[in-house]
Amino acid sequence: MREDAVSALIDQFVPRQAAPADWDLPALTEAMMRDFNTPIDPKSWIEAEPELDEATFRARCGAAVLAQYEAKRARIGAPLMRQVERDILLRTLDQHWREHLAAMDYLRQGIHLRGYAQKNPKQEYKREAFELFSQLLDVVKLEVTRTLMTVRIQSQD
Repeated sequence: MREDAVSALIDQFVPRQAAPADWDLPALTEAMMRDFNTPIDPKSWIEAEPELDEATFRARCGAAVLAQYEAKRARIGAPLMRQVERDILLRTLDQHWREHLAAMDYLRQGIHLRGYAQKNPKQEYKREAFELFSQLLDVVKLEVTRTLMTVRIQSQD
C-alpha cells in the first residue's frame, strides 16, 4: 500500500519519461512532508548525481518513506504498530466502503439514462462500477498510508 501511495504522489510532480528539469521538486518535497511526514532533499540528489534517472529517483523517495516508517515502528514496537495498522485500515476501509456503496446506489439509480445516449446500460454500469472500485482502492491506500505515517502514538509514560 505504501509503495502505491508514494508512487501515486510522485506521479503528480514527476511526469513519467520527463527530464529532471521538468520535475516539480519543491512541491514534491512539501507533499512528502505533509502526506508522509518524510523529509527529502531531491534537489541535492540531482546536484550530486546529474544523470539521476526517474526509476532511481522514485526508489530513493520510496526508501526514504520506508526508513521513516521503520523508525516509527522501532520506536513504538512491532506488536503495537501492527495493532495500530489493523485499526486504521479497518476504520478507513469501513468509512470509504459505506461511501462506495452510496455511490453505487446513486449510479444504479441513474444508469438507465445511458440508453438515451445509445449506450448499453449494463456495460456502462460495469465500466463505471469498476472505475468507482478502483478509486476506492486508491483512496484507501493513500489515506491509510498517510494516517500511518503522520499519526503520533503516545504511551501512558
